Amino acid sequence: MDTKAVQMAENTKGQTRVATVMSTIRQRIAGRSLTPGAKLPSVRRLASSLDVSTSTVVEAYDRLVAEGAILSRPGSGFYVASQVAPFTLTQAGPKVDRAVDPFWVSRQSLEANDDNLKPGCGWLPPSWLPEDSIRRALRTLSRADGATLADYGSPLGLPGLRQLVARRMAEKGMEASPDQIMLTESGTQAIDLLCRFLLEPGDTVLVDDPCYFNFHALLRAHRAKIVSVPYTPNGPSIDAFATTVSEHRPRLYITNSGIHNPTGATLSPVTAHRLLKIANEFDLTIIEDDIFSDLEQVPAPRLAAFDGLDRVIHIGSFSKTLSASARCGFVAAKPEWIEGLTDLKIATSFGGGRMTAELVLNALSDGSYRKHLDATRLRLSQAMNDVSSRLEKLGVTPWIRPTAGMFLWCQLPDGADATDVARAALERKVVMAPGNAFSLSQSATSFMRFNVSQSLDPRVFEVLGNILRRRV
Repeated sequence: MDTKAVQMAENTKGQTRVATVMSTIRQRIAGRSLTPGAKLPSVRRLASSLDVSTSTVVEAYDRLVAEGAILSRPGSGFYVASQVAPFTLTQAGPKVDRAVDPFWVSRQSLEANDDNLKPGCGWLPPSWLPEDSIRRALRTLSRADGATLADYGSPLGLPGLRQLVARRMAEKGMEASPDQIMLTESGTQAIDLLCRFLLEPGDTVLVDDPCYFNFHALLRAHRAKIVSVPYTPNGPSIDAFATTVSEHRPRLYITNSGIHNPTGATLSPVTAHRLLKIANEFDLTIIEDDIFSDLEQVPAPRLAAFDGLDRVIHIGSFSKTLSASARCGFVAAKPEWIEGLTDLKIATSFGGGRMTAELVLNALSDGSYRKHLDATRLRLSQAMNDVSSRLEKLGVTPWIRPTAGMFLWCQLPDGADATDVARAALERKVVMAPGNAFSLSQSATSFMRFNVSQSLDPRVFEVLGNILRRRV
């Protein structure tokens, strides 16, 4: 063997021995024979016991220090680091089948390639979005000054866009000055900031059952205790709502007042008034997620309109009707809360996304945006009728006929399990959204959410029909 080959063999052998030493230390830490803060054997002692060179042990210890598994204290030696186990969202809350985990639905939808059909996702197809308006806004933005293109935005957000949001809210009966509105990177970030602002670990939060599955994921990330109340075609069941609030005294209630996700239902004025009366009695703060508002034919009642942004916080975004790539949302709340939220936004994300806010403002100010919304609402209405009819032929029954939006909440034929159907569909490159992903009580085994805008391809019904015929 030549000199180069000998050197390569020695290097490979040395690397294997370093890995062996590292594995030995890791095993001792995992087995608790080395506990946090414990001193490791000296380099010479470990080298002798493992029959390796001291340089091998030194290299292994250096790598373990870089990993954070152990600490080096000059003049004293090496010690096991006091490690905090990372928080795992999938282990938070009750153990459920991974197929109905909210992250399963989100990952499959977000990671699906162009060959996959996505009737279970929560957004419009790219071809339904106002591409020409976005391109015009980008061209306008390209001519902006250097500060717009390269500098931080103010923490509260672009004044022009906040003024536009205030006007749009007023059209739905919600009075808020631009100073009561803070821009965020998305509707999701808005809820995340509010949870940071209003919750302590262990606080109880009330959600609808079913509700948007990412509410569950966010609340688990904040280590909140989650309770739920059944949702009806007119809003949450008021009797159950009163009982749950009285028993559990939740800090927050998170809901959709306009187009409810996943059911497509809308809140009735009677339910809204009774709900707010209970909230006042028990000092309950409400987060009203309104990200689908632009898809409404006729605006539904808003809790923020009845309440005047006293105990209701109103949030929205532009991802569903403008662009999911131009991430921009907002929070509207009483002034003293906006002040604290602004400080929190600085602490967690510093300045605002100025360039994105400018892009959104340009696109929304374009006169063609309202025409785009009119056309989109008409397309959704037609798709709702078409998809409902096709599903009913397969024995899949809509819970209600929504008056607006993209979602159909449907019950499968007797004997069909939505989780099993979703698994089988995924094998055929069709991403579906089984009901228990939305249900805290896991009571939606036979339900499934369909996005009508993503369900127009005949293959969706071919795949679903074949699966149901085999399983029912």
